[in-house]
Amino acid sequence: MIPDNARTWIEKVAGGRVVSVAALPGATSSSLHAVDVETADGETMSLVLRRFTNKDWVKKEPDIATREAKSVVHATEAGLPVPQLVGCDADGSKCGAPATLVTMVRGEVVLQPESWTEWLQGLAHVAARIHKVEAEGFRWKYRRYNDRAKLAVPKWSEQPEAWRRAIEVVQEPEPVYTECFVHRDFHPSNVLWWNGRVSGVVDWVNGCRGPAGIDVAWCRHNLASLHGLLAADEFLSQYSAAAGPAFEYHPYWDLMSVVELLPGPPSMYEGWRAGGVPEIDDALIRQRIDLYVASVVTRLSSFPSVSYSADPGSESSQPSTAQLSLR
Repeated sequence: MIPDNARTWIEKVAGGRVVSVAALPGATSSSLHAVDVETADGETMSLVLRRFTNKDWVKKEPDIATREAKSVVHATEAGLPVPQLVGCDADGSKCGAPATLVTMVRGEVVLQPESWTEWLQGLAHVAARIHKVEAEGFRWKYRRYNDRAKLAVPKWSEQPEAWRRAIEVVQEPEPVYTECFVHRDFHPSNVLWWNGRVSGVVDWVNGCRGPAGIDVAWCRHNLASLHGLLAADEFLSQYSAAAGPAFEYHPYWDLMSVVELLPGPPSMYEGWRAGGVPEIDDALIRQRIDLYVASVVTRLSSFPSVSYSADPGSESSQPSTAQLSLR
């Protein structure tokens, strides 16, 4: 449940009486609750309260609630399908932890679609919409999540040469990019669907200005883990078509996104369980990520700004067709 003072704060900012509170599944780094508020005219407002209860996170990013609030407002003003901000307890003085209160978006997470093409196309199109939003002057800017000096080839990998090359690439300067608005945690578990269409994008905690490529890459490695390499590659094709010539793919961002998973090893994501995905063996997820990294490394030969030191046709870098099928 939520603290009494949080309930009082919700009633004040929402202008009604809290009639129900229920924990939401799938949260991994904060506390999420669905809150129904009855207004003076008898209407019910369905809201979502996020409390940033991870003290280490708040210590590192004390403005985290403000960041999500500003990101949601920026996205709303741009006409994106996102929750509406109702209130922000920036310092946690009202809710016992920094918190945001937003409207609940109608829809549900879809992780096992009936139509792969329509699903990937929907993900790609809403990502492209986000990246068409200007972000000049937005306070938060893209940054990498790890210390490049501490990166090491993961001991669990069966593709160490591919990972070695990935780490080499992300030590190099970033490719030149045009800043745009990015979600920074864009993946299928943060996209809601209603009647076969995308109805909203949620979880704007990491919103910032930066490269579109990092959002595309983050979604690709999630798709590779969840469904295999073909899903990741088809998403890239769909996104490239939706974004048009404004988007220039570079494998650097793909490799950056997977390196940000280190030291790992990757495992079943709680959001997938909440989305109804049957348990995926950790060994299979590691294999899929290995294959994905090897596949991206083979793309480097087409980019003159990065040298390619492995044999693209070698067994260590080229996944077999049988290993690429959707599952």
